[in-house]
Amino acid sequence: MTDVSGFTFIKNGLTLGYPILESVKSIEPLCDEIIINVGFDDKELTKDDGTWDFLNSHFSHSKFKFLKSYWDPSLTKQGLILSQQTNIALEACRGKICQYIQGDEAIHEKDFPAIHDAYIEMMRNPNIEGLVFKYTHFYGNVDIVKHTRNIYRREVRTVRNDIGVVSHLDAQGFKKNGTDKLNCIQIPASIYHYGWARQEQLMAKKTEAFEKLYHGQDHQIEEYKYDRIWGLKKFSGTHPRVMEEWISKNRNEIDFWSLPMRFEWKNIGLAISDAVESATGYRMGEYKNYRLI
Repeated sequence: MTDVSGFTFIKNGLTLGYPILESVKSIEPLCDEIIINVGFDDKELTKDDGTWDFLNSHFSHSKFKFLKSYWDPSLTKQGLILSQQTNIALEACRGKICQYIQGDEAIHEKDFPAIHDAYIEMMRNPNIEGLVFKYTHFYGNVDIVKHTRNIYRREVRTVRNDIGVVSHLDAQGFKKNGTDKLNCIQIPASIYHYGWARQEQLMAKKTEAFEKLYHGQDHQIEEYKYDRIWGLKKFSGTHPRVMEEWISKNRNEIDFWSLPMRFEWKNIGLAISDAVESATGYRMGEYKNYRLI
């Protein structure tokens, strides 16, 4: 019997420097099966950047199920291609519970006991439709995190299967029957997000690729450059063990504290909101894709 299915999607993971190998490894101990949906450039499903062969060479066990999918370049509105590709993987899941991970995310092994306990609680209580994880967003390098109102601090990453749950819009969260918020519980576990911790040349490629997903193939972007922005703090914790090799190969040595602070008028509002959050735990104007029960 399959109780927990892991699922993810990826396209051009090698070209864009995604830690997709590490992301999948980080959920492997939690899952009975893992669905990996790999995107291709053509309808014949023959053209990719080598990500398909790379992942298949590392995950040959029957526990891993691979899918091929075509990324339609016409699906650019609101990043809908991302939820479409997530749903392709989700639909292939056989488990009662589905553990999602994106290609630039990882789960820390220290959180496995809390996550496992939450799975058991979901099994026992059918009213729980999802689990909400805290987020640690790295920015610029793996020694700095961004924590402020304009970046989400929590999101659903575990969902109940066979109740009509689908990925929503640009795949940040999930909805039931496409419109209803999921009834969730907050758990003491975190998602470590490395999407903005890569070197500038890789971030330029990633930004260009994502701008096309949202705005079309002809959209032009400016040269990518990291700035010292509001909300940056030194990271004082430890990284997931599976990320250690990736970090050693991809560490960005940029020194943010030597850069001038970029002032924007919105920083005043962020500063007020962050002060309230620090004092009370309440985040002003926070958007939630879920309903805590």
